[in-house]
Amino acid sequence: MAASVSPAASPPRRHRRHDDDSPRHRDDRKRRASPSPSPSPSDRDADRHRGKSRASPPDFNPAESNGGGAPKPGRDNGGDRSPRRARVPDADAEEGGRRRRRRSADSDDERGDRDRHRRRHRRRSPSSESSDGGRSRRHRRDESSRRQRDERRRDRGGREERRRSPDRKEPTPPLPPPPPLLPEMIPGRTGGIYIPPFRMAQMMREVEDKSSPEYQRLSWDALKKSINGLVNKVNATNIKNIVPELFAENLVRGRGLFCQSCIKSQMASPGFTDVFAALVAVVNTKFPEIGRLLLVRVVLQLKRAYKRNDKPQLLAATKFIAHLVNQVVAHELVALELLTVLLENPTDDSVEVAVGFVKECGAMLQDLSPQGLHAIFERFRGILHEGEIDKRVQFLIEGLFAIRKAKFQGFPAIRPELDLVEQEDQFTHEISLEDELDPETNLNVFRANPNFAEDEKAYENLKRSILGAESSDDEEGSDDASDEDAEEESDDEEDEEQMEIRDQTETNLINLRRTIYLTIMSSVDFEEAGHKLLKIKLEPGQEMELCIMLLECCSQERTYLRYYGLLGQRFCMINKVYQENFEKCFVQQYSMIHRLETNKLRNVAKFFAHLLGTDALPWHVLAYIRLTEEDTTSSSRIFIKILFQELSEHLGIRLLNEKLNDPNMQDSFDSIFPKDHPKNTRFSINFFTSIGLGGITETLREYLKNMPRLIMQQQKPASSESGSSDSGSASDSSSSESESSSDESDKKRSKRRKR
Repeated sequence: MAASVSPAASPPRRHRRHDDDSPRHRDDRKRRASPSPSPSPSDRDADRHRGKSRASPPDFNPAESNGGGAPKPGRDNGGDRSPRRARVPDADAEEGGRRRRRRSADSDDERGDRDRHRRRHRRRSPSSESSDGGRSRRHRRDESSRRQRDERRRDRGGREERRRSPDRKEPTPPLPPPPPLLPEMIPGRTGGIYIPPFRMAQMMREVEDKSSPEYQRLSWDALKKSINGLVNKVNATNIKNIVPELFAENLVRGRGLFCQSCIKSQMASPGFTDVFAALVAVVNTKFPEIGRLLLVRVVLQLKRAYKRNDKPQLLAATKFIAHLVNQVVAHELVALELLTVLLENPTDDSVEVAVGFVKECGAMLQDLSPQGLHAIFERFRGILHEGEIDKRVQFLIEGLFAIRKAKFQGFPAIRPELDLVEQEDQFTHEISLEDELDPETNLNVFRANPNFAEDEKAYENLKRSILGAESSDDEEGSDDASDEDAEEESDDEEDEEQMEIRDQTETNLINLRRTIYLTIMSSVDFEEAGHKLLKIKLEPGQEMELCIMLLECCSQERTYLRYYGLLGQRFCMINKVYQENFEKCFVQQYSMIHRLETNKLRNVAKFFAHLLGTDALPWHVLAYIRLTEEDTTSSSRIFIKILFQELSEHLGIRLLNEKLNDPNMQDSFDSIFPKDHPKNTRFSINFFTSIGLGGITETLREYLKNMPRLIMQQQKPASSESGSSDSGSASDSSSSESESSSDESDKKRSKRRKR
């Protein structure tokens, strides 16, 4: 009879996922089947701490697994005590033991599966000995970390208890009450505490000594806020309203604040640079030192940005200087010197800045210094040919040349709404980039002035002289405002009664032209059109509008229509006023003939040829035409050609020649057939011969043939007069010579006699 039941004798186990013949399971079965030594107390504690990782049957005794149930050799059994014999279990107990062993085996199999799954993910060794050693090491690490956490928690709790204990708590002293807000307690160089406007006004009223440093400090802060507010809200539309408000502030005292505010605002919004430059230009007319101070600070800012390679600040500074040059506050030499510096050692950024600068002030430099601007563009051309800069910058230079070719269209020097100062009233400052400049930064900081009251009074007088007597009149006339308003209302009522409404929009004239045009274009023939046009009520002086509209309608046609000539002839025959107006139209059209297209020019020439051919227009209008090479253009020669060709078709060459040879009209035709110089005469003959009208120049040809004889006849009386004067002088000279010869002969005779 066996002392104990070996686990190997247990019934067959359930089916598992893994094979039971693996080395791992064979080792497990051998370990369970072989007797194991009884665990020591330390091993029992380790097993207890591991949470009984190896589950054993409930009634399993390690001593029972030892062979035949004898106690372990070498162990003390208590001296006299006899060795304990193992009990023989009965059938029921054996069956219960089998069930318990089966459950424990199943739980061991499941636990082994979980361990294998963990080892597969953690890439541990499959041996059970290494897994047991790693599990024990992890357990020891967890135990040590748990002890450290407990100790830290106990220490933290002790510190909190000591901190909360009333014995160790130190009393904190009470905070002093905040001091009252006084002017002398405003911290910082320029003030750092916001004071509401009403509070500021109250504090200024409470100060009794108006020349004290406290009052000066309050007025300085108010001046700073006012100047900043005015500069920040200025734009192109309200600049005319901002300028008087700005002059009302003490700009002499706050000139540093004004310059600082302008520069900061321009840096924040470069798009308003021209507005700030116009504001500075207006202030510069009254306070030139303010304009110079701002220019000095902008130049210093430009030099600082150039040294630091600060491109945004450099772009803003160059744009400000460009618009100051446009406003003639800065001399053009400043711009040329700046461009020379930027293009001396060209880089992508410096060339880009230079291109933007020329775009802003190129139009003004073209007027003030064209040779300097030409030199700058030659330098741009050299940089472009060198090709050492980026393609993008090369495109910028090419675009700049295109803008120059278009005469800087789209980049005006000064916008019309910002042209507020005449160039004669402006003070121009000339500053070099190489000069030592003082920005006078001390003007930005408050300093007590011992002569504060006197300076304020002096600026009040200066303000009255700048703004005129408006402010003083407003202050003095506030009491009598009601009486003056009543008188003005009565005067306005009388003026309204005497007022006569006049239409300055020419609405009636436009409506009249529309009516005339629609009447002309909607009529069937010239008789119907003339009848309808005569029904239109025209005021005195509006007859000219009808003639102009008739001529305009004729010129707009593709080909000449005889309809317009007949209509014009009808009006000239009806009223002499229309004849005089058509004569004025002829003079006006001939003076502007170079503006007409060829089609319009042909229609107008045929229209006037019809009026001349029907004698509706007097022929003396041809006196306005002077046919010489110097006094005609290509357009005017085409007009004269078409005019005379149409006249020859209407009248014929014989009748036209008779008209032109009429002795009563020769004064009017002398300009067409000039006889003042042979050159002009030949030009007229050649012109009419080239257009096929050489027959009308027969008299002019005869005059040209006889011109040498006429010239000789004109020269003969002149030569006779000159000959008579020459003979008189010769006789005088001969008489004088005879007298001198007689005197010489008498002298010779006297000498001979003496001998």
